[in-house]
Amino acid sequence: MRRILTNLCIIVIFLIMGPIALAEEVAPPTQPDLQIKGISCVLMDGASSTVLYAQNADTRCFPASVTKLMTLVLILEAVNDGRISLEDVVTTSEDAAGMGGSQVYLFPGETRTVEEMIIAIAVGSGNDAAYAMAEFVGGTMPAFVDMMNAKAKELGMTGTNFVNPHGLHDENHYTTAQDMALLAFYALKIPHMLEYTSIYEYEFRPDPKLLILWNTNRLLKWYDGTDGLKTGYTPEGGRSLVTTAKREDLRLISVVMGVEDPKGHFTESMKLLNYGFNTYEYLPILAGTDIITRTKVAKGMVDEVDLMLADDLGLLVKKGEKPEITKQIIPKDNLQAPLAEGDDGGEVVVFRDGEEILRAKLLVGEDVARISFGRMWRKVLEAII
Repeated sequence: MRRILTNLCIIVIFLIMGPIALAEEVAPPTQPDLQIKGISCVLMDGASSTVLYAQNADTRCFPASVTKLMTLVLILEAVNDGRISLEDVVTTSEDAAGMGGSQVYLFPGETRTVEEMIIAIAVGSGNDAAYAMAEFVGGTMPAFVDMMNAKAKELGMTGTNFVNPHGLHDENHYTTAQDMALLAFYALKIPHMLEYTSIYEYEFRPDPKLLILWNTNRLLKWYDGTDGLKTGYTPEGGRSLVTTAKREDLRLISVVMGVEDPKGHFTESMKLLNYGFNTYEYLPILAGTDIITRTKVAKGMVDEVDLMLADDLGLLVKKGEKPEITKQIIPKDNLQAPLAEGDDGGEVVVFRDGEEILRAKLLVGEDVARISFGRMWRKVLEAII
């Protein structure tokens, strides 16, 4: 009997202690409880897309006018690609003028430049302007929506489906905080995006009745460093805000979705941003404007070419951390002319405390033409003489 009781005690101890030990071994790292109100939120590093804080990041939400961030992305891409210009004239259709909701009161047949329409979307959150530009860029509104979903797929926005360019409620029009953070990270790289989304006041219509557009993103005035991007509200989706702020070299992206309080999307965003700026700092490693190294070029009009980075290279660290950062510069072997500025020229490998953490491409800094036969022989003769 004593042996049986002893064995039972051992089994009970194993059953109790085993799960405790296992939980200690596999427990994920914790994050602070910021008590963010709303359906979901994400705080992201604007340089690396590292998620610094998340709450229900993959929960489906209705984006409302935050949708227009994707609309602006596609419009500005068309401008930057040369498919349309800022001076092009856009005519408002009957369908666009009849959108309702948040609008800039375009009337059927009214003409505006692409730039005016962009400002109407970015500042005034005009549903009518968004629809008109969707027709202008996509040919038809459904074709533009197809472009929106194709871009979402390209960016890895796996929890998103768009059915319109403005965000008026539809049960099949949804996204997630994580997806919107990915979209914002991409949008930051598009020329002029912040230029337009940071406009706070714009006189859109002087007469017959003055219409001044005021940016719905109040953090542009309330929170130091804020310079974009887009708000959203519908009764079904609540209040949402995708915004970005930069202080010194640190840029953060904040996303809050589905907040009920009238100003809650602003206060909750400030909580996220405060946490980010109080906890982290940006450690610069290499500047995109610097010549990183020079390397030899075969069969070119010059013997060497500069290698550079496309963007600044840096690392997000917690304040007070002092990691040892080392770099390995690896030019591409056997570079031969002709070369174009921006061609692949090798890579930089960065190590933190001896462990590789990232790689960045080196780019050729200038065009290099192939050497002519006559020039090549002159160089040979000069070398002999």
